[in-house]
Amino acid sequence: MNARMHLSGAHGSQEPADGERLTVAVEVLGLLADRTRLALLRRLGAGEADVTTLTESCGATRTSVSQHLARLRLAGLVTTRKEGRRVIYGLRHGHLRGLVDEALNVADHQIGHLPPHD
Repeated sequence: MNARMHLSGAHGSQEPADGERLTVAVEVLGLLADRTRLALLRRLGAGEADVTTLTESCGATRTSVSQHLARLRLAGLVTTRKEGRRVIYGLRHGHLRGLVDEALNVADHQIGHLPPHD
């Protein structure tokens, strides 16, 4: 099953089974396990943005950014709205921002506390 199927079903009124929760969590973490997608989500954590702004902030090509945004949108992690001819992207919920922030905090900790070479 893909993330969209799990993520859309996870918002129902029933509490999902633990196995389903773990499956969805693995899928979300898998989507975060890409440098461009993580950079996009980090930027969107600061507020909504269009493709041009997101392209400038993450340093990838416009085509790459558009493809990654489509994947995040299909998984239900980002929202879109129209503003004239522009499409504005945002995070679906604040929990995702916290997850991205925590992943970056772990990275900061790892970089600052590398084990000595043998």
